[in-house]
Amino acid sequence: MQFSVENVGKLERKLTVKFPAERFESQVSERIAEMGRTVRLKGFRPGKVPATVIQQRFGAQVRGEVLSDLIGSTLREAVEKENLRPIANPAIDTTGQPENGEIAYTATFEVMPEFPEVDVAALEIARPTAEVTDADIEKMIETLRQQRRSFDEVERASAEGDFVMFEYAAVAGDYRFPAEGLERAGSVLGAGTLFKALDEALTSRKAGDEFEADIAFPEDFRNEQLAGKTAKVSFKIVKVQEPKLPEVDAEFAKLFGIADGDLEHFRKEVRANLERELKATLMARLKSEVAEKIADAHAELDVPNLMVQSEARNLAAGSVPRGQQPPPQLVEAAVPVARKRVIAGLLMGEIARKQELKIDRKRVAEQLAAIASTYEEPEKVIELYNGDPQLMSGLQNRVMEDQVAEWVAEHAKTTVQNLGFDEVMRPASA
Repeated sequence: MQFSVENVGKLERKLTVKFPAERFESQVSERIAEMGRTVRLKGFRPGKVPATVIQQRFGAQVRGEVLSDLIGSTLREAVEKENLRPIANPAIDTTGQPENGEIAYTATFEVMPEFPEVDVAALEIARPTAEVTDADIEKMIETLRQQRRSFDEVERASAEGDFVMFEYAAVAGDYRFPAEGLERAGSVLGAGTLFKALDEALTSRKAGDEFEADIAFPEDFRNEQLAGKTAKVSFKIVKVQEPKLPEVDAEFAKLFGIADGDLEHFRKEVRANLERELKATLMARLKSEVAEKIADAHAELDVPNLMVQSEARNLAAGSVPRGQQPPPQLVEAAVPVARKRVIAGLLMGEIARKQELKIDRKRVAEQLAAIASTYEEPEKVIELYNGDPQLMSGLQNRVMEDQVAEWVAEHAKTTVQNLGFDEVMRPASA
């Protein structure tokens, strides 16, 4: 076998391989002879099918299979001898026909870059930390009460927190919505479902009230004919309902799987859930911080375009409905962020390799248990992961990313940020 490597780009390689045609023909003959001993054809006794019949019936298939096997084995040999690290299956180009006693093919692929030494000690990392307090637990219980509130109809004027059902028609210039009659809608005042001007117009109104108001619609309003315009809106209040929150008692606790309704047990479960969410979010923020600092420190690193494009498509896919392909311009816009992610991912993988970090099986089990605990039948989720190599591999990769991020934080210039629960979980609102 002969081979040569050509650099056709910063990371793209073109590998030309030649092997003796005799080697190919010999393996084809062996494969046909083996089939003659095992294949069953009508009109022939088992093991007595002539080679010429096998050749006529299966020759093209056998030659294709042998060629594919030889390309695979010689490619692996050449890649190993040249110490190349392809990132994906190469594009193969060959006629498959002998020429001067040899069969040749070319394999084109991108390889892993040469990684620089990552000076972790020079990185400045901000590591947030927080804990769940009793006040956080009570706040979450109040949120759960709000989610399960009911509404009772009242005769008084509407106020913040009330549900108001109303009918309306809006006129802006020659445009009217709806074209005829009135549109019915409903919203909880102050909940952010409607925009502020509409909330204000519906406040202090009783069932049966009919009135008009000039309403300035926001620029991003869903109706393009009204967006950014001031319209005269006719209203009719259908009904006003005030919220009624459930009591925090045994019946309330049972709604969340506490069979005996014990409130202390309920609060412990709320704490456990909040702590699990907090731990996951803190780790996600640390990984993001580490990844960003590593990528910024090695922004000029050449990385495989195939990996960048794949990551860009994944990012763009999050901006379109599920099942739809993102448009090319959206993918192109995602390339800069995708490139940073690929740089960070490759270098964090290189850190794991150089530091010989081993997957922590205990952490894998803990994360799997945490994932499973959010489902009604946790044992089935655990069984699913254990029986699916792809799912388990994804989980193990996430755990290794956690371990690398923690290792980097331990060896970098790390500043601990003491934050509150809300500052971590809802940074924008905090």
